[in-house]
Amino acid sequence: MTMKEKYALTDEGVRNVRLGAAWTTVTNLVVFAGVGFVFAIMSALVARLTGGAVTLGPWGRLGFDPLDVPVLGWMAVLAVYLVMLFVCERFQYYYQYGVIYKESGRQRIALAERLRRLPLSFFGRRDLADLTETLMTDVKTTEHAYSHVLPELYGAYATMAIAFACLLAFDWRLAVASMWSGPVALLLLFGVRSRLQPLMRKTRMAGLKTSELVQEALECVREVRATNQEERYLERVYRSVDAAERSAIRSELACGVAVNGAQVVLRLGFATTLLVGAALVLEGTCDFLTLFCFLLVVSRIYAPFDQALMLIAELFSARTASARMKSFFEEPMAAGGAAYAPNGHDVAFEHVGFAYEEGGEQVLSDVSFIAREGEVTALVGPSGSGKSTCARLGCRLWDASSGRVTVGGVDVSTVDPEVLLGDFSVVFQDVTLFDDTVMENIRLGRRGATDEEVLAAARAANCDEFVSRMPDGYATMIGENGACISGGERQRISIARALLKDAPIVLLDEATASLDVENETRVQSALSRLLAGKTVIVIAHRMRTVRAADKIVVLEGGRVAEQGMPAELLAANGLFARMVRLQTESEGWTI
Repeated sequence: MTMKEKYALTDEGVRNVRLGAAWTTVTNLVVFAGVGFVFAIMSALVARLTGGAVTLGPWGRLGFDPLDVPVLGWMAVLAVYLVMLFVCERFQYYYQYGVIYKESGRQRIALAERLRRLPLSFFGRRDLADLTETLMTDVKTTEHAYSHVLPELYGAYATMAIAFACLLAFDWRLAVASMWSGPVALLLLFGVRSRLQPLMRKTRMAGLKTSELVQEALECVREVRATNQEERYLERVYRSVDAAERSAIRSELACGVAVNGAQVVLRLGFATTLLVGAALVLEGTCDFLTLFCFLLVVSRIYAPFDQALMLIAELFSARTASARMKSFFEEPMAAGGAAYAPNGHDVAFEHVGFAYEEGGEQVLSDVSFIAREGEVTALVGPSGSGKSTCARLGCRLWDASSGRVTVGGVDVSTVDPEVLLGDFSVVFQDVTLFDDTVMENIRLGRRGATDEEVLAAARAANCDEFVSRMPDGYATMIGENGACISGGERQRISIARALLKDAPIVLLDEATASLDVENETRVQSALSRLLAGKTVIVIAHRMRTVRAADKIVVLEGGRVAEQGMPAELLAANGLFARMVRLQTESEGWTI
């Protein structure tokens, strides 16, 4: 498996990690060059004491005596060395941190872009906390691995290999004695990886479950308090936190034992260098200066490797995080072409079947009807009959399991969802608003719309009535998901947004459900004026709101029970007539 596949990197990210490792190696070697200066000076001192020549080990004699160089000369050499070190450190920092942080930004954007193009069925299978954790925590985990671990680790590999080759030139026996511990420590650590990663995955999932419970508690706090279930629910959260803590302790303990064991093995290299070197000096087959040089190199060369070992557990954790990120990119997108030239805007369902999961329970079965352009088609039926599912299939938020849905004769499954949705204005029963002003929330219907156009749509949706009471009018911030306004007010903003878009096909899913009778009448009259000539599909539970529809499709159990004009269905005395009769009787009910 390549680095790109292991850590969910882009091609540029792989290139930058390699550059970071290369500059880490160069910086390490420049630091080690200081050992060469020390060795040259020590060799000169020994030569002065013994009356011999200044040598550089296997590279022969030095052509001058370092002790004869003036102080200014050494200061110049030191200045050049420090400049080189600064330049190397600067490039190492840039490629190890600067560009890597840009990579994590690209990953987040790529994930968000992928999420934007996934079918709605994907979000039905994945929890919101799971998606948020991947976008934030998993990307952060891999980001730290890219910036702190991979360049250091690969740089340590390359540094040790180069250092080993250089040390072999001095004395192969001391080279083996000093460098054997590095590969052994790595083999030890990577040998237990197969046992560590399942623990890390378990810890990650335990933490995710806790996040899901906390998010659920925040979203359902009113229901929990209203049913007096605070203690019971908090007990679930406490148990989840305790389980996540126990899992984290086990994972950290296992990683700590493995990493510390590897570090102990690594440090044995210094001991074997000293022992073997002492034995060789006593035998007279190695001089003390060479041993001293080896000890200097060993004391410094293990530093970057030791640091990499301390962070290598995080590298294993990053593998788990990157696997979760990769799963997003392996999900099939709602593909389709950009070419879209419908012949009108009739929306036709042709023997459509739908199930949320392959092989699962059928939500729709053999549904066929046509919502014609210039007409209002109402979908009615008991709860769970498939009305909202039909609306979502019509604008391709989901794809039909069988049959087909067409717009103007074009199969929607062949059209890119974003292109198709350009012809749809949708008002769902569950309204989603943003923490922004009323004006900007409405303007989402059509970016670039003028203030006058936004205000016209707002007035048509009867928003003036409540906006006039706000401190800053249309410039008032409405809070997260419209927390500062009522449900009916949120729905009117959503209707204004749909009106502003002015698309040829309009889907209204219980669009007036949260309005009082007076405002419902006003909004319906506005809709009647402004939706003329469009293909309108209305989903409603109140039968009196759809009596003026051109066509009514009655769904029951995921099938079309009956369809036709309201007067025809009333005369047929079927399910529609029964629903009208029951709602009429319920209007006279009193407490």
